[in-house]
Amino acid sequence: MKVGTDGVLLGAWAEGGRRILDVGTGTGVIALMMAQRFADATVTAIDIDAEACAQAQENALKSPFDNRVSVVHSSVQSFAADFLEKSLKTDLLELFDSIVSNPPFFEQSLKNPDQRKATARHTDSLPFSDLFECASQLLSDDGIFSVIIPIEKLESFSSNAYLSGFYISRQCMIKTTLKKPAKRCLLAFQKHLPTSVERTEFYLQNDDGTRSDWYQNLTENFYL
Repeated sequence: MKVGTDGVLLGAWAEGGRRILDVGTGTGVIALMMAQRFADATVTAIDIDAEACAQAQENALKSPFDNRVSVVHSSVQSFAADFLEKSLKTDLLELFDSIVSNPPFFEQSLKNPDQRKATARHTDSLPFSDLFECASQLLSDDGIFSVIIPIEKLESFSSNAYLSGFYISRQCMIKTTLKKPAKRCLLAFQKHLPTSVERTEFYLQNDDGTRSDWYQNLTENFYL
């Protein structure tokens, strides 16, 4: 689980801001992409897995963005609690303009025997409800919370969003090829009811296996 298509899509698609939080950063790919795209941003990357944090820290230090990316070993639940406690003590609540996450999404399925992979992929450590509760606490009133999820989780994920006071502002359905059904969904949420919702659908590969024009244009600044 080093560099996956899901993370690349989210890192290239998500909206940014001056302060960005990457929840479940893994090796830091999304955090680094956000730092590359938004030159004035500071990015905080958190992960519950210590080894992942070490790899993310190493990758950040080797990047041109090391002075703008900080890595924190923490669950988002603990991070939110600590963040709010510190903010109250200092009387300075500087929330995030953008939160991004490629969250764990397996709920009732056989777990990987590798505990680290199971933690990264299953919702036991990060239920959707907890993710939205923490996002609500950490995101500014005008901020955007962006995620990528499997299409089969769209209904349950959206329901948790609405229960937490979030509204969809952008929705992008992702197909592997033109003729196949959508497999993934990029979503952007905000705290205020939008005047309109941007709904799009794209595919990643042409029939000959090359990248589609949309995917090529979206990711051209990241792939070598």
